[in-house]
Amino acid sequence: MQPIRVAAQPSAERTLVLPVLPGAILSETALSISDDVRAEAAALLAEATDAGAAGTVQVLARPLRTPVSLVLAGVGSGDEAGWRAAGAAVSRAVTAETSITVAMPADAGQEAVRGLAEGLWLAGYTFRMPGDDSATAGPEVTIAVDDPDRYAAILETARVTVEATLFARDLTNMPSSIKGPDWLANEISAAATGRPGVTVSVREPDQLAAEGFGGILAVGGGSVRGPRLVELSWQPPTSRTHVVLVGKGITFDTGGISIKPVDGMKLMRKDMGGAAAIVAATLAAAELQLPVRVTALAPLAENMVSGSAFRPGDVVRHYGGLTSESTNSDAEGRLVVADALVYAVRRLAPDLLIDLATLTGANAIALGRRTAAVYSDNDALADAVISAAGEAGEQAWRMPLTADYVEYLGSDIADLLSYADRGASSVTAALYLREFTGDLRDRWLHVDMSAPSWADAADGDLSKGATGWGVRTLLRWLASL
Repeated sequence: MQPIRVAAQPSAERTLVLPVLPGAILSETALSISDDVRAEAAALLAEATDAGAAGTVQVLARPLRTPVSLVLAGVGSGDEAGWRAAGAAVSRAVTAETSITVAMPADAGQEAVRGLAEGLWLAGYTFRMPGDDSATAGPEVTIAVDDPDRYAAILETARVTVEATLFARDLTNMPSSIKGPDWLANEISAAATGRPGVTVSVREPDQLAAEGFGGILAVGGGSVRGPRLVELSWQPPTSRTHVVLVGKGITFDTGGISIKPVDGMKLMRKDMGGAAAIVAATLAAAELQLPVRVTALAPLAENMVSGSAFRPGDVVRHYGGLTSESTNSDAEGRLVVADALVYAVRRLAPDLLIDLATLTGANAIALGRRTAAVYSDNDALADAVISAAGEAGEQAWRMPLTADYVEYLGSDIADLLSYADRGASSVTAALYLREFTGDLRDRWLHVDMSAPSWADAADGDLSKGATGWGVRTLLRWLASL
C-alpha cells in the first residue's frame, strides 16, 4: 500500500489536489493556496461538466511552475462516501506521479480523511501472482490538515480496514491451481501467527470425520485436496459480546456431478469470498483492539468431479445429526456452512451469529451486481448490518424469509432438501441455513454476497477482480458493538 500521512502546511511541489463542491465551489483549505493557483482552478472549473460531483476529476498541467500539476477532485456533498469516491478518482488520475498533496478543507471532519484515504488505497490495488515483484506502491500522499494529531487515529483505522480488505481480495483472486483448502488454511494460520489475543486451529479430514462434519466432508470428498475447517478467534481481555462469523470457503466449484458449463466455472476461484471476508475482518478486529470477542469459522472444500464425489440424491448427515437430501451437487456451499453453523451454536454459544456466503446467483437478478442480500428474523440486527454496509461504502438490502417457502425444503428421505428447485433460490437457501441455527435463530443473519464479491471492471474504489466485499461492513458493525 502506498504511504499516506497527515501533515500541517506541507510543501506541494509536484501535484496539488484541491477538493471541489457541487457548483464548482473551491473549499477554503488548511493549506495556503496562492491566488494564481486558485484563479487557474476557477477557470478550469468554469469549463468543466458536473464539476464537484463525487468522483469527478479535472487535471491541469502547469509545467515549469509550482505545483507542476493541479488536480480538482469532486467530493459531492462532502460526506464520507463523497470523499471515498474522490480518493478513488484521484488514485487513478495520478498513477504517474511520485508524490501528491491533498489540501483538505479547514473544517474537514475525521470521516473526510477516512473516506479519502480508503478511496486512494482501495482503488490503487492490483493483484499480483506470487513471485511477481513488479508492483509499485503508488505516489506518496500527504493530506494537509490544520491539526495532524486529530486525524492520526482515524487514518490508522482506515489503513487497517483497507489492509484487511486487500488481504481478502488477494486470497479470493488467487488461482485455484494454487489455492486448495490446505493452502488457504495455511495462509490464514500464517496471517494469525504472532498476533496477541488471536488463536487459530485447523481441522483436517480425519478430525472432521471423527467429529461428524458430514457436509464439509461430502463436498470435499471428490477432490484429492481434502477439506479443512479453520477456527480463528480474537478474544480481548474484556468483552461482553461474542460474535461468530461463518464464511463459505469453496476454493473451486465445478458444480460436482451436477457440473457447471465452462463459463460458469471460469470465476469459481471466488467461491471462497465469504471465508476470506470473515477471516480478514477478524484479524483486523484484533489489530484495532475492538472490545468484542470474535470467532471466525471457515469451512474449506474443493467441489470436484470424481469417483468419490457426492451424488445428487445422496443423504448427508451434518454435524449435530440433521440430514440433508442433496439433489444438486452445485448447491454445495450451504452444506459446508450448515456444518459450521451447528458447530457455532452447540460448541461456541455466541451472542450473535452471522454468515457470509457466495451462495446463489439469484440475488443478482433481484439486486444487481453491487448489492448483497441480507436475511434475518432480527430487525435490529438486520438494520445495524445494513447501516454499517452503507457507512462502509458497500451495499446491502434486506430480503424476506418467506414462511410459505419453508415447505419447499421437505424431503421424503431426510430432514431437509438442500436445494429446492421451485424458484426464489436465494430465499430458500437462506431458509435452509436457518434450520441449522437452533437457539440462535433469532440472533442470526445471513448475507448472500455472490454478486458483489467480484467486479468485472474497475469501478470507484473497486479494482477489477475480487472486491473483498464484507470486510468493511463487518468491521463497521463490530466497532458499533
